[in-house]
Amino acid sequence: MKLPSLNLQILIGAITGLGLGWYFHGLDAENAVVELGLYSASLVATLFIDLLKMILIPLVFCSIAVGIANLRQHQQMHKVWVTTLAFFVASMAIAIALGLLASNYFKPGAGLHLAMFTDAMQNFEAKQLPLPEFFAQFLHSIFINPFTALSQGNVLAVVVFALILGIALVMGGERYKNILALLQEALEICMRIVSWIMRLAPLGIFALLFKLVVLQDATMLTTLGKFIAVVLGTTLFHGVVVLPLILFVFTGKSPLWFWRGAREALVTAFSTSSSNATLPVTLRCTMQHLHVKPEIAGFVIPLGATINMDGTALYEAAAALFIANIAGIDLSLAQQFIVFFTAMIAAMGAPGIPSAGMVTMVMVLQSVGLPAEAIAILLPIDRLLDTLRTTVNVQGDMVGSLVVQKLVSK
Repeated sequence: MKLPSLNLQILIGAITGLGLGWYFHGLDAENAVVELGLYSASLVATLFIDLLKMILIPLVFCSIAVGIANLRQHQQMHKVWVTTLAFFVASMAIAIALGLLASNYFKPGAGLHLAMFTDAMQNFEAKQLPLPEFFAQFLHSIFINPFTALSQGNVLAVVVFALILGIALVMGGERYKNILALLQEALEICMRIVSWIMRLAPLGIFALLFKLVVLQDATMLTTLGKFIAVVLGTTLFHGVVVLPLILFVFTGKSPLWFWRGAREALVTAFSTSSSNATLPVTLRCTMQHLHVKPEIAGFVIPLGATINMDGTALYEAAAALFIANIAGIDLSLAQQFIVFFTAMIAAMGAPGIPSAGMVTMVMVLQSVGLPAEAIAILLPIDRLLDTLRTTVNVQGDMVGSLVVQKLVSK
């Protein structure tokens, strides 16, 4: 009997995980069947994520180094670098503007008060980090011992070292051709291992989505319903309208063609809520299904997974206005511009800092004098919102690689 395609298996796994999770969510939390289900799902989900993380660092290292070397050989490196960064900044700016516009129009949080969340805020200690210190730690975490970065899984530091190595390979020319050939073979081996891991994807995605639905706090979802609706709606609009429109304008490719090729990566991003964990699958889809040249995909995708965060930037801007509303603070246009730029910087991440996501969100709140402790209000719903914003983060990287390929080939 012939099994369905991997794409269809992943889709079935996702739908089944959501449906079964919804059923189990209605049962008693101390029910033995629910406990067994959660335990089994945790084992499978952890195995799937750990396998993706296992291959992540060698894959990123090899793909960036090989990609840079191959780009330089075609005299395209400067053009690709500039075009990639321009796309990342532009797409994040559009996402943040959408988040701010929607929050100003719908005013989520209006009618709620900080006093309603006193208990949650008292039990949460926000780690505050001024902007100058953030930059200092950010730079310190990039330029570190490459072996330390490899062992710690510091993706951005690995990307930076691989960029430098790739340039060195090019400058050395024929002298280093054997090292380049070795890295190319290592990249091929990594991609083969990714294809093996993907055989577990339907089960892993089923387990991740099952856990997500079972463990959701229904009361908090009701209380913060308007904010959740605004963030999900705006993020969906960016992913379903804005990014496909950019893709069509620059490449002429239809959204349906893109979604068919990107489906594996998008479903994996939704279930794992991690751009880095999804990166091996994103690279595979971009090169094999969307037919982006390996040297461009190998540069744009790993870099995008660390600094291009459309969904995260949108969320942080919307969250700042939401907290301002429940705190009874009316942010001026100038303060909203500060939120705009701080959210863009914060969304690029802070590698090497514990609880980096929370630290960067606190930085956005601090920039306009909002209470940092109010971030505790968002923690119960963060995992739910993270699913969609990570999917849009990954989608932005894949659209970016297609746009960059088209623009540099002119």
